[in-house]
Amino acid sequence: MRVVFLGPPGAGKGTQARELAREWGLAHIATGDMLREAIAAGTDLGRQAKTYYDRGELAPDALVIGMLGERLQVPDAARGFILDGFPRTIAQAEALERLLKDLGRDLDRVVFFEVSEPELLRRLTARRAVEQRADDTDDTVKNRLRVYATQTAPLLEHYDHRSRLVSVAGEGPIDAIRSAVRQALGR
Repeated sequence: MRVVFLGPPGAGKGTQARELAREWGLAHIATGDMLREAIAAGTDLGRQAKTYYDRGELAPDALVIGMLGERLQVPDAARGFILDGFPRTIAQAEALERLLKDLGRDLDRVVFFEVSEPELLRRLTARRAVEQRADDTDDTVKNRLRVYATQTAPLLEHYDHRSRLVSVAGEGPIDAIRSAVRQALGR
Protein backbone atom coordinates (compact mmCIF):
# COMPACT_ATOMS: atom_id res chain seq x y z
CA MET A 1 0.00 0.00 0.00
CA ARG A 2 1.32 3.42 -1.01
CA VAL A 3 -0.64 6.26 0.57
CA VAL A 4 -0.33 10.02 0.98
CA PHE A 5 -1.78 11.81 4.01
CA LEU A 6 -2.83 15.37 3.12
CA GLY A 7 -4.15 18.12 5.31
CA PRO A 8 -3.24 21.49 6.74
CA PRO A 9 -0.58 21.92 9.41
CA GLY A 10 -1.94 20.56 12.70
CA ALA A 11 -4.48 18.22 11.06
CA GLY A 12 -3.02 15.16 12.75
CA LYS A 13 -1.38 13.59 9.70
CA GLY A 14 1.82 12.71 11.55
CA THR A 15 0.06 11.21 14.55
CA GLN A 16 -2.06 8.96 12.35
CA ALA A 17 0.74 8.13 9.90
CA ARG A 18 3.13 6.99 12.65
CA GLU A 19 0.61 4.64 14.25
CA LEU A 20 -0.91 3.23 11.07
CA ALA A 21 2.49 2.71 9.40
CA ARG A 22 3.59 0.73 12.46
CA GLU A 23 0.32 -1.22 12.56
CA TRP A 24 0.46 -2.09 8.85
CA GLY A 25 4.22 -2.62 8.57
CA LEU A 26 4.69 0.29 6.16
CA ALA A 27 7.42 2.92 6.02
CA HIS A 28 6.38 6.24 7.55
CA ILE A 29 7.99 8.90 5.37
CA ALA A 30 7.60 12.39 6.81
CA THR A 31 9.40 14.96 4.72
CA GLY A 32 9.00 17.58 7.43
CA ASP A 33 10.74 15.31 9.95
CA MET A 34 13.45 14.55 7.41
CA LEU A 35 14.04 18.28 6.88
CA ARG A 36 14.04 19.03 10.63
CA GLU A 37 16.58 16.23 11.19
CA ALA A 38 18.79 17.63 8.42
CA ILE A 39 18.53 21.12 9.98
CA ALA A 40 19.39 19.78 13.45
CA ALA A 41 22.34 17.83 12.05
CA GLY A 42 23.58 20.91 10.19
CA THR A 43 23.87 19.08 6.88
CA ASP A 44 24.14 20.98 3.61
CA LEU A 45 20.50 20.13 2.92
CA GLY A 46 19.59 21.26 6.43
CA ARG A 47 21.30 24.64 6.05
CA GLN A 48 19.53 25.21 2.76
CA ALA A 49 16.15 24.22 4.22
CA LYS A 50 16.53 26.26 7.44
CA THR A 51 16.10 29.63 5.76
CA TYR A 52 12.70 28.58 4.41
CA TYR A 53 11.64 26.62 7.48
CA ASP A 54 12.22 29.52 9.87
CA ARG A 55 9.83 31.69 7.85
CA GLY A 56 7.14 28.99 7.62
CA GLU A 57 7.70 28.66 3.88
CA LEU A 58 7.93 25.44 1.91
CA ALA A 59 11.40 24.19 1.08
CA PRO A 60 12.15 24.33 -2.66
CA ASP A 61 10.83 21.39 -4.65
CA ALA A 62 14.24 20.30 -5.93
CA LEU A 63 15.51 19.98 -2.36
CA VAL A 64 12.58 17.92 -1.10
CA ILE A 65 12.15 15.81 -4.23
CA GLY A 66 15.81 14.83 -4.25
CA MET A 67 15.61 13.83 -0.61
CA LEU A 68 12.38 11.88 -1.18
CA GLY A 69 13.74 10.12 -4.26
CA GLU A 70 16.58 8.73 -2.14
CA ARG A 71 14.19 7.70 0.64
CA LEU A 72 11.82 5.83 -1.69
CA GLN A 73 14.71 3.59 -2.73
CA VAL A 74 15.30 2.35 0.84
CA PRO A 75 14.07 -1.29 1.02
CA ASP A 76 11.37 -0.66 3.65
CA ALA A 77 9.59 1.75 1.27
CA ALA A 78 9.39 -1.00 -1.39
CA ARG A 79 6.89 -2.84 0.87
CA GLY A 80 4.69 0.25 0.99
CA PHE A 81 4.59 3.60 2.71
CA ILE A 82 2.54 6.38 4.20
CA LEU A 83 3.84 9.69 2.92
CA ASP A 84 3.22 12.46 5.44
CA GLY A 85 3.68 16.10 4.45
CA PHE A 86 4.41 15.54 0.77
CA PRO A 87 3.36 16.50 -1.81
CA ARG A 88 2.44 20.05 -0.97
CA THR A 89 2.14 21.47 -4.48
CA ILE A 90 0.93 20.25 -7.87
CA ALA A 91 4.54 20.27 -9.11
CA GLN A 92 5.53 18.02 -6.19
CA ALA A 93 2.59 15.69 -6.91
CA GLU A 94 3.73 15.37 -10.51
CA ALA A 95 7.33 14.77 -9.36
CA LEU A 96 6.09 12.06 -6.96
CA GLU A 97 4.23 10.38 -9.81
CA ARG A 98 7.46 10.39 -11.89
CA LEU A 99 9.53 9.04 -8.98
CA LEU A 100 7.07 6.21 -8.40
CA LYS A 101 6.79 5.44 -12.12
CA ASP A 102 10.59 5.18 -12.31
CA LEU A 103 10.42 2.65 -9.47
CA GLY A 104 7.61 0.71 -11.17
CA ARG A 105 5.07 1.73 -8.53
CA ASP A 106 1.91 3.78 -8.33
CA LEU A 107 0.12 5.70 -5.61
CA ASP A 108 -2.91 3.86 -4.18
CA ARG A 109 -4.76 6.52 -2.18
CA VAL A 110 -4.62 10.06 -0.83
CA VAL A 111 -6.30 10.63 2.54
CA PHE A 112 -7.33 14.21 3.28
CA PHE A 113 -7.82 15.17 6.94
CA GLU A 114 -10.58 17.77 7.23
CA VAL A 115 -10.10 20.07 10.24
CA SER A 116 -11.62 23.50 10.88
CA GLU A 117 -9.32 26.51 11.05
CA PRO A 118 -10.18 27.35 14.69
CA GLU A 119 -9.24 23.79 15.68
CA LEU A 120 -6.00 23.99 13.66
CA LEU A 121 -5.01 27.24 15.38
CA ARG A 122 -5.81 25.72 18.78
CA ARG A 123 -3.73 22.62 18.08
CA LEU A 124 -0.75 24.46 16.63
CA THR A 125 -0.52 27.05 19.37
CA ALA A 126 -0.97 24.36 22.05
CA ARG A 127 1.67 22.17 20.40
CA ARG A 128 4.44 24.72 20.77
CA ALA A 129 4.26 24.36 24.57
CA VAL A 130 4.98 20.66 24.19
CA GLU A 131 7.32 20.41 21.18
CA GLN A 132 8.97 23.85 21.06
CA ARG A 133 9.04 23.79 17.26
CA ALA A 134 10.47 26.92 15.63
CA ASP A 135 7.63 26.88 13.09
CA ASP A 136 4.85 27.12 15.70
CA THR A 137 5.05 30.84 16.58
CA ASP A 138 1.79 32.80 16.08
CA ASP A 139 2.98 34.59 12.93
CA THR A 140 4.55 31.48 11.47
CA VAL A 141 1.44 29.39 12.19
CA LYS A 142 -0.75 31.91 10.35
CA ASN A 143 1.71 32.02 7.46
CA ARG A 144 1.83 28.20 7.28
CA LEU A 145 -1.97 28.09 7.01
CA ARG A 146 -1.90 30.76 4.27
CA VAL A 147 0.80 28.86 2.37
CA TYR A 148 -1.24 25.67 2.72
CA ALA A 149 -4.41 27.32 1.42
CA THR A 150 -2.74 28.74 -1.66
CA GLN A 151 -0.24 26.02 -2.56
CA THR A 152 -1.47 22.76 -1.10
CA ALA A 153 -5.26 22.89 -1.23
CA PRO A 154 -5.27 22.61 -5.08
CA LEU A 155 -3.94 19.08 -4.61
CA LEU A 156 -7.40 17.98 -3.50
CA GLU A 157 -8.80 18.62 -6.97
CA HIS A 158 -5.69 17.07 -8.57
CA TYR A 159 -6.12 13.79 -6.69
CA ASP A 160 -9.91 13.83 -6.90
CA HIS A 161 -9.69 13.90 -10.72
CA ARG A 162 -7.44 10.83 -10.50
CA SER A 163 -9.98 9.02 -8.27
CA ARG A 164 -7.42 8.63 -5.49
CA LEU A 165 -8.82 11.07 -2.91
CA VAL A 166 -10.72 10.06 0.21
CA SER A 167 -11.60 12.46 3.02
CA VAL A 168 -11.85 11.80 6.74
CA ALA A 169 -12.95 14.05 9.58
CA GLY A 170 -9.79 15.04 11.42
CA GLU A 171 -11.53 16.25 14.56
CA GLY A 172 -12.55 14.11 17.49
CA PRO A 173 -10.86 11.33 19.45
CA ILE A 174 -7.59 10.09 17.90
CA ASP A 175 -8.80 6.48 17.88
CA ALA A 176 -12.03 7.44 16.08
CA ILE A 177 -10.04 9.30 13.42
CA ARG A 178 -7.74 6.28 13.03
CA SER A 179 -10.79 4.03 12.57
CA ALA A 180 -12.12 6.41 9.91
CA VAL A 181 -8.79 6.21 8.07
CA ARG A 182 -8.82 2.41 8.23
CA GLN A 183 -12.36 2.36 6.85
CA ALA A 184 -11.53 4.89 4.09
CA LEU A 185 -8.61 2.68 3.01
CA GLY A 186 -10.52 -0.58 3.33
CA ARG A 187 -8.24 -1.88 6.10
